[in-house]
Amino acid sequence: MSTTERGTPGQSATADREIVISRNIDAPRELVFEAFTEVRHLSQWWGPEGFTTTTRAFEFRVGGEWDFVMHGPDGTDYQEWITWTELAPPERIALLHGETRDDPNAFESVLTFEADGAATRIEMRTVFPTKESRDEAVEKYHAIEGGRQTLGNLDAYVIGIVRKGAEG
Repeated sequence: MSTTERGTPGQSATADREIVISRNIDAPRELVFEAFTEVRHLSQWWGPEGFTTTTRAFEFRVGGEWDFVMHGPDGTDYQEWITWTELAPPERIALLHGETRDDPNAFESVLTFEADGAATRIEMRTVFPTKESRDEAVEKYHAIEGGRQTLGNLDAYVIGIVRKGAEG
């Protein structure tokens, strides 16, 4: 269960606008992918440590939307909106994420799910519209650490499902 991230220039044409975070999860790829596709799962683990999520609307299909509020541990509410732009179960999800549908600072993320024996390697590659918006996300909103924590929460949630299945 290791976590890595990249974000240094020179790796690609978008390197100065992107954040890449990955994690190995000791669970089958189909289960890890499913944890992203059903709101009953997402609402249990989405977000950094200490955050909770309230979903207002959820439709998992290309062009579908997830309209939700993230509640920070300090009581701050963060309006969030995602639309799914590409779905290739159980290998890939692409999405556009902003505060609202017309957010000019919305960013694109591509999640890949790679089977690694009985485990799954998940990679989250996020590309921001500008280097400045990427830097603000990292400095003001702690996007790298938040992304690492989010994938850590996914890991713990999925492992909990695996353990329940083994006990049942």
